Amino acid sequence: MEFTKTPGWLDWYTGPSKPAFALPPGAVDAHCHVFGPGAQFPFAPERKYTPCDASKDQLFALRDHLGFERNVIVQATCHGADNSALLDALRHAEGKARGVVTVKRSVTDQQLQDLNATGVRGVRFNFVKRLVDFTPKDELMEIAARIAPLGWHVVIYFEAVDLPELWDFFTALPTTVVVDHMGRPDVSKPIDGPEFKLFLKYMREHPNVWSKVSCPERLSVTGPPALDGQRNAYQDVVPFARRIVETFPDRVLWGTDWPHPNLKNHMPDDGLLVDFIPHIAVTPELQRKLLVDNPARLYWGA
Repeated sequence: MEFTKTPGWLDWYTGPSKPAFALPPGAVDAHCHVFGPGAQFPFAPERKYTPCDASKDQLFALRDHLGFERNVIVQATCHGADNSALLDALRHAEGKARGVVTVKRSVTDQQLQDLNATGVRGVRFNFVKRLVDFTPKDELMEIAARIAPLGWHVVIYFEAVDLPELWDFFTALPTTVVVDHMGRPDVSKPIDGPEFKLFLKYMREHPNVWSKVSCPERLSVTGPPALDGQRNAYQDVVPFARRIVETFPDRVLWGTDWPHPNLKNHMPDDGLLVDFIPHIAVTPELQRKLLVDNPARLYWGA
């Protein structure tokens, strides 16, 4: 089947630089995706965008180039609840990958057990309105209750402005909860302003809540884009991510977000994204927790 990429959306950056920052042994890229290839794993009919192909082999090559040892592969909305591409990647990862899937209410207990055996450790609920259609909260809560006995967690993707209306649902989830990309704060607003303070309150009052301090290329207002060779890109995001890392050092994760879906203005160099890490986790201890200890505990039970 032929798929045409959504107009204006960029392909992932080929030939990424070698990071100047040396990752600690055992480092995990805890947020990345595989797309298709569409000829082998067709994209969902209900998708709101069509990406370029980004295969498991290309992902594993990037992992090795950057210096990571393992990946956490997250189901992307363009594949809907068909996790075939993700599961294929897990089966070929030789134990070096875990997965976060999308499932529907109709999933059977046996299917959940099979997913667990393949390396799945969580489900993703997406609340970004431009990317997905709304799923009833009672269905999501039912799914969360069914995965809790497996020791899985829920990954939630939302935008900061929507946290107040989602608060009651998020705080009722019966599992560990991992927030994608710090809840997408508006970094043009004050770090001590009400919006980001509410997110910090959410984490502070609910010790089951973790955060990925990832995707500065999506959040940055000032740039500069990480295509210009500058190792200090996305500095306006640093205070927000650093605040979370230093306040909740045992509940943070980091990932590349490769292959960076639905970006239109610039595509980041993944090597320069790795060089963002020591700006937000400034000591070897914080770096080890962020990149090694925390993902190992959550995804490999270590």
